[in-house]
Amino acid sequence: MKRRADELVVFLGPSLPAAEARRISPCTVLPPARQGDVWRALSLKPRALVLVDGVFEAQPSVWHHELLAALEAGVAVFGGGSMGALRAAELSAHGMVGVGRVFGWYRDGVVADDSEVALLHADAEHGWRPLTVPLVNVRHAAERALKARVLGRPGARALVDAAAGLFYQERSWARIREAVAPSWSRAVLQAWDAWFAGGVEDLKRLDAMDCVRTAAEFVRHAAPPAPGARRNPSSLVRRRRLVEDVTRVGPRPVDSGRVMELLRGAPDAAAWAEAGLRRALLAGWVRSLGLQATDEEIAAEEAAWWQERGVRASRRQAFLAANGLDGPALRQLCEARALERLALTHAARLLPDGPSWDEALASEARLGGQWEQAARALAEAGDPPSEEE
Repeated sequence: MKRRADELVVFLGPSLPAAEARRISPCTVLPPARQGDVWRALSLKPRALVLVDGVFEAQPSVWHHELLAALEAGVAVFGGGSMGALRAAELSAHGMVGVGRVFGWYRDGVVADDSEVALLHADAEHGWRPLTVPLVNVRHAAERALKARVLGRPGARALVDAAAGLFYQERSWARIREAVAPSWSRAVLQAWDAWFAGGVEDLKRLDAMDCVRTAAEFVRHAAPPAPGARRNPSSLVRRRRLVEDVTRVGPRPVDSGRVMELLRGAPDAAAWAEAGLRRALLAGWVRSLGLQATDEEIAAEEAAWWQERGVRASRRQAFLAANGLDGPALRQLCEARALERLALTHAARLLPDGPSWDEALASEARLGGQWEQAARALAEAGDPPSEEE
């Protein structure tokens, strides 16, 4: 069966040209990941996501919370080669799969700093072409030269130390050779030059290819995705996702931040927000009391919600996407509705001498004027007072 390209989403830049990734497997290639990009990529409904390249320093880097959100949504997440190797080492305990030697070095503590994979590169117009050499590539070249007996251990260490002493935006092979030359004999320099002329392997490129292959193999043979462990990210993360995510209306992505701008200016914005706050506060309070909604109660709320919307079963996935939701997110909202209903149904027992249903009905009717309307209607109808009165 022919696979959709967006089943596999790959973040690539200087580590591997997009065309090479597509030759390995059908995939959707996106630029080096910035903060928020993984959240936005989830709207494509991929089965697997590969993080190789990502920005840093000048722009916010891809957040761990985004990758955890992908895992929670049932998307397999692979990382290798560059920023992906670093994030995979940090999140392997949470289910992110690391691939390649650079990942192994980070995982095992051989390297630790993100500067190990940093390099200067061209922009998208020029295919993200690398302009300098990342330190992990120098380490790999030193190992290969040592194995080929071009360098001894002191010479290999000197090569890595010389490269590490250069700022990543200035670390070219020519500058590295210039920096290490005083540490090598003439014979070593000649042997290096002859060996180097045959070409040195690009470790980041090799790892990136391996990472795409591994993810593609997973997509070919894995079972349908299942939601991962549910998390409760902080309010900061939740707010950031509200403005950095996208909502898909049909095939077209819309910035969720712009949707929020329109909603804030709506006439009913205050009422919507207050209703949402009441529900969230009541649900949180009920949880704090150690109470939980059952699966049946949540399912009943979800069924009632769909009935309120009047959406046919065939359109439900598109309807959820257009509302910035998916199945797990809808279940979470319906759980809050179930907890809210639990609090309202048992209000008299959740507090000492708690409010009754009739008290609540009367207080709202008096505040809203409905009490007066009902009393006037009875008076005009000549309704007699009760015997007790």
